[in-house]
Amino acid sequence: WFLMSASQELLIKYDSLKLYLKKLEKVAVAYSSGVDSTFLLYAAIDSLGKANAIALTAESASFPVRENDESRAFCTDREIRQIIFEVKEVDEYFDNPVNRCYYCKKGIFSQMVEIAGAENIEYILDGSNKDDDGDYRPGLKAISELGIKSPLRELGFTKQEIRDLSEHFGLPTWDKPSYACLASRVPYGERISDEKLHKIDEAEQYLIDLGFKQIRVRVHGDNLARIELDPDDFARFMQEDIRTNVYGRFREIGYTYISLDLKGYKMGNMNEEIKSL
Repeated sequence: WFLMSASQELLIKYDSLKLYLKKLEKVAVAYSSGVDSTFLLYAAIDSLGKANAIALTAESASFPVRENDESRAFCTDREIRQIIFEVKEVDEYFDNPVNRCYYCKKGIFSQMVEIAGAENIEYILDGSNKDDDGDYRPGLKAISELGIKSPLRELGFTKQEIRDLSEHFGLPTWDKPSYACLASRVPYGERISDEKLHKIDEAEQYLIDLGFKQIRVRVHGDNLARIELDPDDFARFMQEDIRTNVYGRFREIGYTYISLDLKGYKMGNMNEEIKSL
C-alpha cells in the first residue's frame, strides 16, 4: 500500500539508482536506521536481492540506543542480513577537534572495509545525499579516502526526494526526524566520554517519549544542558507540568542547569563556532 504516488520524474531517478546498484553486483550498506541509509538499503535489496546486499551497523555510545533497536527491527522484519559491530574509537575522536567527524568516520568505515572483505564484498555504500554538501562535513573526506561509494550523493538525490520516495515505497522512516551522532551535541574542543554521551541519549529519549520530535540536547561542560526544540513546540514545552517534569528528569540524569534555546532547533548548530573562526 503506497501512502502517496511519487512523481514520474522521481521514479525515473529511482530507476537510475537501481541501474547504478545493479552494476555493483554485491554491496554492503552502512546502515544506521536513519532516513537516508534505510532508503539506500531498501534500494539495494530491490536492485540486487537479499543474497547480494547486506547491512553493516556500527554500535557505540555515539549512537542512540533507540536507533540501534530500530535498525535491528527493520532488518529482522524484512529478513535482511545485518552485521552489527562495536566501534573502536580512537583518541583523536575523544579529544573532539573540529574535524572529529573525520576520525570517527575513518574508524567506522575502516572496520566496515575489513568486514566486507571477509564477506567477499567489494563495495560499501553510505547514505550521504546532495544536501550534505551544504554543511561542514569532514566525515565525507574519510569516506572518499577509503573508496566508499555514495550513490545518493553521486546521483543528486536531495533529502526531500529521499523522503518522498520512502513514503511512496511505504518505508517507516519517510517522516523520521534527522539525527546526527550524539557527539555532535558537545562543543568542539570539549572532551567526549561515553558517560557524557549516555546522559545525552537519556535526556533526548525522555523528550522524544514526551512527544517532541525534532530535538537536540546540547551540553556545555558536565552540568549545563541546552534544549533545542522546533519553535512550534515552545508553548507546549512551557506548560508547567511538562517544564517541571523535564527539569526534574534532567536533574536525575545529572544536569544542574537546564535551559531552552530561544532560537530553536537548527541542524549543525555546533558548527556555527567554526564559521566564526
